[in-house]
Amino acid sequence: MAGHSKWATTKHKKAITDAKRGKLFAKLIKNIEVAARTGGGDPAGNPTLFDAIQKAKKTSVPNDNIDRAVKRGSGAEAGGASYEALVYEGYAPGGVALYIECLTDNKNRAVMEVRTALTRNGGTMADSGSVAYLFERRGQVVVPKTQEDGETSEDALLEVVLEAGADEISDLGDSFEVTSEATDVVAVRTALQEAGLDYDSAEVTFVPSMQVPLDVNGARKMIRVVDALEDCDDVQNVFSNADISDEVLAELDADD
Repeated sequence: MAGHSKWATTKHKKAITDAKRGKLFAKLIKNIEVAARTGGGDPAGNPTLFDAIQKAKKTSVPNDNIDRAVKRGSGAEAGGASYEALVYEGYAPGGVALYIECLTDNKNRAVMEVRTALTRNGGTMADSGSVAYLFERRGQVVVPKTQEDGETSEDALLEVVLEAGADEISDLGDSFEVTSEATDVVAVRTALQEAGLDYDSAEVTFVPSMQVPLDVNGARKMIRVVDALEDCDDVQNVFSNADISDEVLAELDADD
């Protein structure tokens, strides 16, 4: 699930099973194919493809898989599918809004999978537009505090990214989250590269304008829905406006 940094960070730290990793690899490869088809196969001239490749590499997708995806997407190699980008909206239990991004070569299958994942786990589909207004497109770059040459401070990071268009830096514990306008995410990422700073991810995401606080029971129900959605082959990203406090996170971790 994207959209709530603390929970996303907690999930990122959890061990990924082979099955989950396989699904994640497939989704990252699909992103690369679509980016190459849309903007060409040269990462130097296609920032979306560059970031998709970097994200795949940081998730340990083999280089051969990445190269073949670029070739399929750009038409240099046969076998590429024609994916359609779709967005579905819904609610998890407790009134939590869900904004669901899909890439699919079968629209009927995608909507059926999304509807099934929602309804079987206490969620519901929502009409188009009924949830989208709660989210804003934002650039989001996650920078680890520990770099090759030592620790990076918030002040030092701010000096690097401020002129590139960064609006805010949030402390996530082991890393910083730099947010910006969606159109400035490439400039922020480039500024980090030029300063020799490594980053974990750089992407356009959807940030909620208002959040729904959840207790432990509500958080469990919401996470169950999001996990079911993320398990769908056609679902790429799930954004929510759930607010899970550190205390609730601690209780959830204790249950694992």
